[in-house]
Amino acid sequence: MKSILIKGSKRESVGKSATKALRNAGMVPCVLYGGGEPVHFSAEEKVFKNLVYTPNAHTVEVDLGKEKYSAILQDIQFHPVSDRILHIDFYELSDNKEVTIEIPVKVVGSSKGVLAGGVLRLNQHKLKVKALPKNLPDFIEANITDLEMGNKLYVTKLVSDKYTLMHPDNTVVAQVRVSRAAMKAAQEAAKADKGKKK
Repeated sequence: MKSILIKGSKRESVGKSATKALRNAGMVPCVLYGGGEPVHFSAEEKVFKNLVYTPNAHTVEVDLGKEKYSAILQDIQFHPVSDRILHIDFYELSDNKEVTIEIPVKVVGSSKGVLAGGVLRLNQHKLKVKALPKNLPDFIEANITDLEMGNKLYVTKLVSDKYTLMHPDNTVVAQVRVSRAAMKAAQEAAKADKGKKK
């Protein structure tokens, strides 16, 4: 999985007024959990652009000068009006500890149902995965080649021995729906067929 570097600095005071001053200066207060004590730090808001505003999943290298941490984004809070980032929680990665993260779904193949006039609907754009950091995929491949019109692709078809999918077995990842045009054509064909039989 690709990694994004976030350069920041440790926060000495974590009170409300210190946090407000940080935000006014264009900084985002952050906390890193998962190690021993939580690590409070801040970084410029603009450095989070490639981490937050992307459909991709990334690990994060947090660089606080003398200390460096490997982490994943765990939680983010936005301002309800301005949509600015208010706070971010990170979770420290450790080689032998599994983590849960949402991974994007990448559709591959040409569905038989779509080629026959059906419409592909992607029900799950991301899937929650639990894995050791080294086994975290950049994306989960959903092969739709065998999907006929009206078929569904269930999460059980995407299992891997490298990670665990945290979804019920009946979760539909993608499906091929009968398009209106195809339905109309089928109805007209049925009408014409009835007319012939008379």
